[in-house]
Amino acid sequence: MKNIIIALIITHFYFLSALGQNYVPVEQSSTIKFRVSHQMIFKSTVNGTLGGLKGKIVFEPKNISASSINVSVEVNTINTGIGLRDHDLNKEKYFNEPKYPVITIKSQSISKAERSDQYVAVAGITIKGVTKIISIPFIAIFKNGTYQFSGKFQINRLDFNVGPDNSIDKNVEVYLSVVAK
Repeated sequence: MKNIIIALIITHFYFLSALGQNYVPVEQSSTIKFRVSHQMIFKSTVNGTLGGLKGKIVFEPKNISASSINVSVEVNTINTGIGLRDHDLNKEKYFNEPKYPVITIKSQSISKAERSDQYVAVAGITIKGVTKIISIPFIAIFKNGTYQFSGKFQINRLDFNVGPDNSIDKNVEVYLSVVAK
C-alpha cells in the first residue's frame, strides 16, 4: 500500500511538472521599453516605456511545448518623458486608449533556440484591436525561484493603425525585461 501511495505522489508531481510552471510578471521589477525614430529636420529618437504589466507565463524548459505567454500592458501608462506627447499618444489618432486600453501579447508557440537559455515565442500582439503574428526571440534565466525574461522585437506601427504615415518612422523597436515569480 505504501508503494502505491508513493507511486501516486510521484505520478502527480510528474504530471504537474509536465504542464509547466506558472509565473506572474512582477511589474515593479520589469520594464517594457520602446524606441522609434522621428525624422523632421533632424533625426531624433523617441524612447518610452509602458507599465501596468499583468498576465500569466507558463514556462517549463524541459517541456517547452507546454509553455505559454499571455500578458498585457496598459496604454494609459505610456511615458516618453514629455507629458503633452504622452497625452497625444493616448488619443484616437495613435493608441485610442479610451477604446483600446491594453496591448496584449499571447503566444501561439514557444520553441528552443541554439543556446540553452534562448527561446523564440511566436505570438499574436494586439494593438488597437488589430492582431499580428510576430516572432519574439528571448532569453530565460532562472535564479532563486524567479525567471528573468529578456527579448526584443520590431513592429510596424502602421500595421496597427497607430498614427499617420508621416515623419515618424513606421518601425518601432520593443525591448522586454520581465521578472516573473
